[in-house]
Amino acid sequence: MRASPTELLIVLAIVIVIFGPKQLPRLGKMLGQSLKSFKKGMEDDESTKSADEVKDDEED
Repeated sequence: MRASPTELLIVLAIVIVIFGPKQLPRLGKMLGQSLKSFKKGMEDDESTKSADEVKDDEED
């Protein structure tokens, strides 16, 4: 299920009305930081799982 360009424009217009054009750069920065933090957390979780799997293999 993909969003059409028209749907994206409608969502963007709603965001501009709600937050105002002056807040958009700040919101973009916050979104970018959130995504970066989420990706880092996912990578940390994967490395923890890998270490746990190695530990389980050594116990066998």
